[in-house]
Amino acid sequence: MSFWTRFKSRIKYEFLKLVKPEIIGHRKDKKDPLITDTRVSNVTHISFPHNVDLGDNVFIGHFNYIDGYDGVTIGDGCQITNYVSVLTHSSHHAIRLYGDRYQAYWGTKMKGLRWGKVSIGEYTFIGPHSVVMPGSVIGKGCIIAAYSFVDGTVEDYSIMRGNPAQHVGDTRRADEELLTQFPELREFYYNKDAKG
Repeated sequence: MSFWTRFKSRIKYEFLKLVKPEIIGHRKDKKDPLITDTRVSNVTHISFPHNVDLGDNVFIGHFNYIDGYDGVTIGDGCQITNYVSVLTHSSHHAIRLYGDRYQAYWGTKMKGLRWGKVSIGEYTFIGPHSVVMPGSVIGKGCIIAAYSFVDGTVEDYSIMRGNPAQHVGDTRRADEELLTQFPELREFYYNKDAKG
């Protein structure tokens, strides 16, 4: 890493320590008007933002890393809490395979490099300190519990927990209890047409 890159990183780090984390509106790109119903923390990092497609009414909290390297789609109404990593590439094997030649091959689709688009379905909640691995597809209406490690496909309306994340429930059952308690919300309920 060059001196100037390290210097700029250090200045940015010192500045961010002084700035209070806050949730702000988000632009899909510099030409777009501010999207007020999609909010992203000022201390969340989205790399390759041109490869990240955010739906409407998305909330992304503090200190997250969204890796847009190979493409990320986050559906309408999703909530990503704090300290979450959404990854589309990982070199945890390639670094050992290439050893001191790793940097020479960086930027190519190296052997042992894992990559893949990530898709997070509408109205899904991802709890703090969770990791979503490259190529994962999370269905709509899911809950990913705190500290979960998601790697692969998660069916719609799943409640997932653990490392590795395991299916532990169905959000529709939990929602039905709440809708019984608050029947006036049935007309707004996201899943009102999908029973089972």
